[in-house]
Amino acid sequence: MKYLFVAFTLLFSACSVKNYEFSESKIIIIKSPKLKFADLGYVRHAKNAIELELFIAGKAVQKIAINHLICVDDGCMSKSGFNAEYLNPSYPESLLGDIILARKIYDGENMVKTDNGFTQNIKTEEVDVEYAVTSKKTSFKDRKNKIIIQIKDINQ
Repeated sequence: MKYLFVAFTLLFSACSVKNYEFSESKIIIIKSPKLKFADLGYVRHAKNAIELELFIAGKAVQKIAINHLICVDDGCMSKSGFNAEYLNPSYPESLLGDIILARKIYDGENMVKTDNGFTQNIKTEEVDVEYAVTSKKTSFKDRKNKIIIQIKDINQ
């Protein structure tokens, strides 16, 4: 019984309300086989939690919360499970969170520093990724899997 309570608590605390230290509105574009979105959104994060809230015409339409699990409107799942269902199963577990926070992906593979950020180009049998981060925009494009994620400052 004790183990059931602990498991129940962990499951339902994964998507619980967090106090985020950082919150900023952005223009967010996501195009994948299961997600299609292009409008305003909010990026919020704290030490171990990230939230992406997506709006269309001022109405919240999707919330993606990332901590040790990834929670969407359909429920919570592991990061690898989210990648398999929404993005691509070959992606690293941390990929979505790294893109949202404009961090290096694939452990910094092929990273080239630029004047105001960096770029990465990763080409394998599974992916053909072009990733660029600047102070105003993060752009992820996987040509092989037809997945695009862009996060731009509103004042751009």
